[in-house]
Amino acid sequence: MNRYILGIDQGTTGVTAVLFDEHWKQVSSGYHEIQQYYPQSGWVEHNACDIFGAVCTAVNQAMTIAGAAPNEVVAVGLDHEGESVVMWDRVTGIPIANTIVWQDRRTDNEVDSISAQYGDLIRERTGLQVDSYFSALKWRWLLQNIPSAAELLADGRLLAGNMDAWLAWKLTGGRIHVTDISTASRTMLLNLDNGTWDRDILAAFDIPEAILPTICDSADSFGETDPTVFCGIRAPLTAILNDQQAALFGQACFAPGTVKTTYGTGCFMLMNTGVSPILSDNGLVTTVGWRIRNRTTYALDGGIHIAGAAAQWLRDGLQIIRSVGETEALARSVNTNGGVYFVPAFSGLTTPHRDPHARGMMIGITGGTTREHIIRATLESTAYQVCDLLQVMEQDSGISIPAMRCDGGATANSFLMQFQADMLGIPLHIPTITESTALGTAFMAAIGVGLYRDSDELDGYWQLERCYEPQMSRDEREYLLGQWHRAVERSLQWVR
Repeated sequence: MNRYILGIDQGTTGVTAVLFDEHWKQVSSGYHEIQQYYPQSGWVEHNACDIFGAVCTAVNQAMTIAGAAPNEVVAVGLDHEGESVVMWDRVTGIPIANTIVWQDRRTDNEVDSISAQYGDLIRERTGLQVDSYFSALKWRWLLQNIPSAAELLADGRLLAGNMDAWLAWKLTGGRIHVTDISTASRTMLLNLDNGTWDRDILAAFDIPEAILPTICDSADSFGETDPTVFCGIRAPLTAILNDQQAALFGQACFAPGTVKTTYGTGCFMLMNTGVSPILSDNGLVTTVGWRIRNRTTYALDGGIHIAGAAAQWLRDGLQIIRSVGETEALARSVNTNGGVYFVPAFSGLTTPHRDPHARGMMIGITGGTTREHIIRATLESTAYQVCDLLQVMEQDSGISIPAMRCDGGATANSFLMQFQADMLGIPLHIPTITESTALGTAFMAAIGVGLYRDSDELDGYWQLERCYEPQMSRDEREYLLGQWHRAVERSLQWVR
């Protein structure tokens, strides 16, 4: 009988399920897209029930392709889209509202007042600056604006969590309500010193601790999946991680100072900072990487809201491409960007610019601008934003980054990867298994089920597939970055 580890990666735009064998060969994968909803300007939502359906569809695809039997899955690992939140009725299992996605900005107008009252406390206890990006303000909004929340809370029926808590609850037939510490560190409610929900901050947001999940290690025995609701699979759920921490683990960034960047809907750079948290002076997020057997590893995190989503906008919004896969050839068909710079600030700009009110803009358009220039400028915008992140990552950590490990769908775009290496001036390392997020949660699941004791035993399984070396001159790099920063300044000057 074969033995498989199942890694489930619930991302913002889709769910990927990957089966790995005992030698960490990727045997099969499945994928199902998730629909996003935009009910108002700046609002982004998911349907939580549809997401669980997408998980089951993706897992069924992977099992069918591999010809795997349900009893051949020996452990399941789950990672998820981070700060997105859901509330549901523990009796009926029905969410009280759509999931509020991490990109959602509906609570932006509350940030200043919360910062004035509690900003120092929140930063000292959680390592985070007050931002609507994190979960706490989203949960508070649901409690204050969804009529059924108060009634269910009074009856002891209300549950809240990030998507990991929801999916773990669904996968186990409603038997567990848990989260891991990496996810809890993204809520703005975790006390970094003791690893528990901070009651002072909970009181500040008026969020009852009773509705929140129990905080566990990232590798743990969470419970068994329920075969009646989960593809016939009865297997231990032994890993839960925030998706970016899962990618850091899957990229074998086990040593302090190692860095990975994931290119997905957004773009996320994480650096392993070891057993001590580093507070950022430039807006980076101090976060828990993972906790194994009560030993915590910390990380610095910088995120970009719009990366791959910009190419999807070219397809779905402007309708100037039929598929995202076309962008590489179309970008290569022109020698330069034609002087066009695109700032994809659809929902503001993140670190180091940190302006939630900035809006997207395209500048440098002339009568000679073609769709190929626009497509190239769109890909280049991701590389420029990553450059800005890496600069502040080096400043805050005091570590010079010699190379960067990369994963995510956009690593298949060789134009973008080469341009990224050129703009950073350091090599990019692409692994053999590009589904690093699913691999990371499967690695963690293997530890949780007892196949390995710690990350040291997994280090040798990471393999390099391709290295992109920088080829651009320093003068050209600095000119392009200078023009990009001029465009960003104009985006920041948007009149509100």
